Amino acid sequence: MITAAAPSTISSQTSAISSDHIQGGIIVANKPLEYKGHPLQRAGNIVYYGSMSDKYVIMLQIMDTKKVKDLDVATKVSLQLQLTDPSIKSRDRVVKKSEKDGFWAAMDVASVWLERALNS
Repeated sequence: MITAAAPSTISSQTSAISSDHIQGGIIVANKPLEYKGHPLQRAGNIVYYGSMSDKYVIMLQIMDTKKVKDLDVATKVSLQLQLTDPSIKSRDRVVKKSEKDGFWAAMDVASVWLERALNS
């Protein structure tokens, strides 16, 4: 479940989203999740931020979690700004990379990196 209620946490579990409102910059509705106008797609412990049809996308990998009540909360997140060109080898697609403590710290950096890359 990706929770939008507490900006300092994100769960490593998934569930259906059934409400229609905005919290903490995340659009929560019966449609794909977005943050600051860009889609979020999750597969296991990896979250892609941005559209694969754009030149760049951010890959966030949850490296470590801790239990908060009954939720696993990301405590260490690796992020990479990547080119989306499939003709480039995967290791050569990485433009920038960093590690952050917490998902929202990583998302702050990711949103700046993605905006700057797409506007260059």
